[in-house]
Amino acid sequence: MEIMNDFLLISSLAELASETKKGFGFNPSNFLEANVINIAILLSGVVYLGRNFLASALEVRQQKVAEAIQEAEERLVQANSRLLESEKQLTQAQAVIEQIKQEAGKTARTVKESILAQGKLDIERLTNNGKASIEKAEMQIKKQIQQHITDLAIQKVTVQLKEYMTPNLQSKVIDSNISNLGGQL
Repeated sequence: MEIMNDFLLISSLAELASETKKGFGFNPSNFLEANVINIAILLSGVVYLGRNFLASALEVRQQKVAEAIQEAEERLVQANSRLLESEKQLTQAQAVIEQIKQEAGKTARTVKESILAQGKLDIERLTNNGKASIEKAEMQIKKQIQQHITDLAIQKVTVQLKEYMTPNLQSKVIDSNISNLGGQL
């Protein structure tokens, strides 16, 4: 609004000067010189009046740029802070991962050793059970062989007795046994 008032003031001064015909009027005989002076007057008025407007516009712009720079710097500081925090968290996460790997390795070795120890115990138990089973089978086979030998011996003795024992001899053995029993009763 102030610029408009200044512009109206300059234009009214130019009209007054042209009415008084003291050098600011239109001179048709020297057209180029008159336009140059008018342009110079108009340009000086625009510079005089526009200087405040331009200065205030530049100040506003400068203030906005300064605020934008300050805001960008604040964001940069925040971003750097977040970056440092992220790097710290990454370092911590890597340390935790390394610790987990070490613990997993220890656990794997422990499980492996436990499985091997259990395997050895199972092998020993199976070996002992196998030996016991073999010994038991040997004992059974020995008993069966002894029983078979005994049966064969009894059959052989029975056959021999049948061949050797005549009815006459049989009655002598019976009589002898009865007499031995009679004396004890």
